[in-house]
Amino acid sequence: MRHAIPISANASPDRSFGILPEALQRRPKSFLTLLCLLLWLPGFFTLPATDRDEARFAQASRQMVESGDYIRIRFGEEERNKKPAGIHWLQAASVQVLEAARLGNRDQIWAYRVPSLLGALLAVLATFHWGRGLVGRRAALLGAAMLASSLVLVAEVHIAKTDAALLACVTAAMGLFGAAYLRPDTFSARQAAGFWLLLGLGVLLKGPIGPMVPLLTGITLAVIDKGKPRGLAWLGALRPGWGLPLMVAAAAPWFVAIGIATEGRFFEQAVGGDMLSKIGSGEEKHWGPPGFYLLSFGIAAFPGAWIVLCALPQAWADRLNPPVRFLLAWVVPSWLVFEAVQTKLPHYTLPLFPALMLLGAAWAMDPVRQLPPRWWRWAAVATLVGVAAGLGIAAQGVSFYLLRGPMLAALLLVLVLVALVVLLLRAIWRPGGRSGGQPGGQPAMGGGWGRAGLLGALLAVPIYALVLEGVVPHLTPMWVAPRLAAAVAAAAPGLPAGQFGITGHSEPSVLFALGQDVRLLRTGGDAASFLAGGPGRVVAVGNRAEGDFRQQAATIALVPQEIASVTGFNYSRGRWVTLLLYRVAP
Repeated sequence: MRHAIPISANASPDRSFGILPEALQRRPKSFLTLLCLLLWLPGFFTLPATDRDEARFAQASRQMVESGDYIRIRFGEEERNKKPAGIHWLQAASVQVLEAARLGNRDQIWAYRVPSLLGALLAVLATFHWGRGLVGRRAALLGAAMLASSLVLVAEVHIAKTDAALLACVTAAMGLFGAAYLRPDTFSARQAAGFWLLLGLGVLLKGPIGPMVPLLTGITLAVIDKGKPRGLAWLGALRPGWGLPLMVAAAAPWFVAIGIATEGRFFEQAVGGDMLSKIGSGEEKHWGPPGFYLLSFGIAAFPGAWIVLCALPQAWADRLNPPVRFLLAWVVPSWLVFEAVQTKLPHYTLPLFPALMLLGAAWAMDPVRQLPPRWWRWAAVATLVGVAAGLGIAAQGVSFYLLRGPMLAALLLVLVLVALVVLLLRAIWRPGGRSGGQPGGQPAMGGGWGRAGLLGALLAVPIYALVLEGVVPHLTPMWVAPRLAAAVAAAAPGLPAGQFGITGHSEPSVLFALGQDVRLLRTGGDAASFLAGGPGRVVAVGNRAEGDFRQQAATIALVPQEIASVTGFNYSRGRWVTLLLYRVAP
């Protein structure tokens, strides 16, 4: 990683990919696509809608399809003017295509996850495609595989919201930015137009986050390269004179339309409410201290995080190398911004993962790599072992807590995690392996880092299959809304959604499972009044609101009849809940 050419571009042949059939090595994009499907399809169709963001996004998109209003975003009877409509358009298009092809329908949550899956796939392929010019073909293939298997991306594929689609936009845009930075003379106007259009699409997906990453990267590179020959040649290659207006033109029509349709309420709620609360007003619940993302990186980027951590010291030492400098400028300033912002969620740093994985893969494939200090290497190994142990313990703990006993899939998961750790550590301790670039070398942690990175991505397939297909869908108490919908259908067949009310569990998944007209009631007294408000109504009352419900029912001389009950674990609030279903007694 010390050359002024793409990292590892002239490296001697590396046998780290020997575990792959030669045909797949000759067709890297086919291999990556197959790997992504193996990693992501388990649980994609079987996991119910999760609270809160996924169910809220999917329900808003379903209401958009049913109403035909593609400007305003609504959740139930409420206007939800917090984010742009780009992801809702993608989800609505996905549902309509699947319904036209008779492959799915708007009541199935996986139909709304398709844009997340396609966005993640495009991000992985873009990491390989543009990474070749930064770190070389083989390292780009490894980096893309490590990205595909990272825990946070696998999770985002299974959640119908913005972040996987945003990752695709940012990765492709930054790939084009990298081409302009390294080869400004050959960067075409067509590529520049693609860069700005991708940023415009990013704005429609998640507002300023998409443009923020290349903006901070550009500022960093401009400062670092100040005074150097052709230091700002990349800026001219990107053609901002007409590129910025193109980006604005791509996003402006919807912003004008939503401003008119909501009489300006969108900007008040999205900027004044949602965005500022995340930056530092103290209103957001997902608070975390500075350093949160660094401490949680080992989990978010599992199982490739430990290789990235080992690579960082050499990457920083080699920051004068243009490809390395660009990748670091992609990561460092935006990472610092995310650490400074008060709201902390693991997926916020996902747009920086392609650069991190490319840095890690380039180091792993470099035959003259420099190993970090011994304590740093052991810290990286401890991260791998600790996260693997944590996943195994968490699976066992959750199964015992929710199901009061062990699960076979959770037990098998522990065995696979042990195999992962043993095989990855064995790969870097291969006999005869010596650390490149150090006289005499060190047999311990010497070679096989590329093999370890690829093995980690491949062994993640059975790990995620066991978690997403064998463990999580069978944690029945977690899935309150689908069980509630089944109980209502059994106790009151054909009940219209508007005739059903609920208090004590007003989660978005309830609307997705039972319909947008479900009445979300605030108190037990409201539930009693709703039940008395018309014939044939059914109400679900949480156990915490039961006393209030009974008191109000007695006040208005209502005689409720219990017809069913559902007990489950509300993971959004971290507590158990029992919902009692009532109708008026005959």
